[in-house]
Amino acid sequence: MRENRIAALAIFLCGSAVALGAMGAHGLKKFLAPDALESFETAVRYQMWHGLALLTLSIGVIGNKWPGLIAGRWLLFAGSILFSGSIYLLSTKSLHGWDILCRIAGPVTPLGGLMLISGWITLGVGIMRK
Repeated sequence: MRENRIAALAIFLCGSAVALGAMGAHGLKKFLAPDALESFETAVRYQMWHGLALLTLSIGVIGNKWPGLIAGRWLLFAGSILFSGSIYLLSTKSLHGWDILCRIAGPVTPLGGLMLISGWITLGVGIMRK
């Protein structure tokens, strides 16, 4: 994937994290239990950090390919979507009541977390081999 596409995906992750964070802080605070709101905020934080990491990787390595870069970035992007997205669904269950999706989202959260961890490991091993 070209660097500008990774940068665009990273910017999407960061921008939507800001919007979701504002929604959580201002719009959902009245409707969610404190533990659900805390989970929502955790998802926003992880999404933002991984969006910033992807943006840094897209800008800092233009024209500089090294092993593990492409796979690591895809793992970070997909892991962010699965991890944060499933937590968003689970933490707002009291609002939408989508039980079927929440049953699916439960096992998706650790899968997304494993993808994030794998992405960081892949990037680390790749840069060490460079």
